[in-house]
Amino acid sequence: MKAGFLEKLIERLGRIGPEEVQNYFLRLAQEKGFLETVFNAIQEGIIVTDSKGRITYLNDSACRLFGLHAGDAIGKRLDERVRGLDWLSLTQSGGPVSRDMEIFYPENRFINFYIVPLIIEHRETGEKIDKKAAIVAGSEALWDGQNDQVGHAMILRDITESRRSAQQTIESERLNALTLLAAGVAHEIGNPLNSLHIHLQLMERKVHDLEDGAKAELQESIDIARAEVNRLDSIVTQFLRAIRPSKPQLNPENVNTIVEEAVRFFAPEIQDRDVVVEQRLRSDLPLLQIDRDQMKQAFYNVIKNSLEAMKRRGTLRIHTDMDDTHVLIRFIDTGSGMSAENLGRVFEPYFTTKPAGTGLGLLIVRRIVREHGGELSIQSSQGKGLTLTIRLPYIEKHVRMLEAGESKMQPQGTTATQSPSRTDSCRREPSS
Repeated sequence: MKAGFLEKLIERLGRIGPEEVQNYFLRLAQEKGFLETVFNAIQEGIIVTDSKGRITYLNDSACRLFGLHAGDAIGKRLDERVRGLDWLSLTQSGGPVSRDMEIFYPENRFINFYIVPLIIEHRETGEKIDKKAAIVAGSEALWDGQNDQVGHAMILRDITESRRSAQQTIESERLNALTLLAAGVAHEIGNPLNSLHIHLQLMERKVHDLEDGAKAELQESIDIARAEVNRLDSIVTQFLRAIRPSKPQLNPENVNTIVEEAVRFFAPEIQDRDVVVEQRLRSDLPLLQIDRDQMKQAFYNVIKNSLEAMKRRGTLRIHTDMDDTHVLIRFIDTGSGMSAENLGRVFEPYFTTKPAGTGLGLLIVRRIVREHGGELSIQSSQGKGLTLTIRLPYIEKHVRMLEAGESKMQPQGTTATQSPSRTDSCRREPSS
């Protein structure tokens, strides 16, 4: 549409006939359809509101990001359709505003949004455009006779990948710093432990020269001290094994068997806390290439967290299942759950809601799962328990026969334009 078309149309409204008006409106409808096609083709979300925050337009990308339906959203307030959006504070400045936000529906994503006020353009004479012009321009809902500002436009950009990449970099740096710290602390603790162990051996030799009464009493104290030294040494060793990045020793393993072993390990504590453990383990799961000891360590940490969260007389449900690409291990407890604020910090080193917790358990679980190429997700709300899901990939090899002629060699000196899959007559590829 040429510049100035609407202005000329407005000036001629009183002099044109019905047929010409119809033609003009057909042109406007075509132009509107073209612009909507363009807006729906772009990846960024676009939302337009009137001066009261009611939605007057949104494109397909905006609908996908917020889980909205255009027909239901038009005419409704944006902050009613997007819960948690403080529309009043975002639009009070009178100028453009750029913010990041985290959304949880229809899926957990990070969005950058840019809000800019829409101002009615002035005519060349300096006068405001009148109401008739605003209606003809298709923006009657945006008209505000008291102010030049008639609404807002919001541009939405999905920054989930870049945000998570940045978070992973930060977490990796934190974990590296934690590893160095742990190694230093373990070294400083290890030397005194060795010294204590040697002196306990010397004391035990001297005990043999004592009388029977004093000998038995001192030997008991030495045995207790040695047991505590060994226990502390074991704690340090396990801590280092959990924190230090170590390449998984992959072997075909049955996940259900590892789950059952982890539950048996906690049998005394489960009985003591009067907790019910329900295991629903799918029998036809494929064997996974995993490190048995590392994965068992991950399951230990998850089960221990669940038992501590439930305290007494709770229920822990452990389910295993699979989809097209992953095996799923889901732990569902009936504990106290987590607030949204704490849920966002569960993977921070040393963050814990327990009085005697280390804040390293879930950090270690996620590291183990990620080193196996898997994913970890947590869902919870305050007072309603917690669900932790581990997704571990499995790969099945298939053979795909290509059509005849696809294996022809390309002459030398030419530029390859086909995809790599067209260079072999038969190749293997993962189903995922």
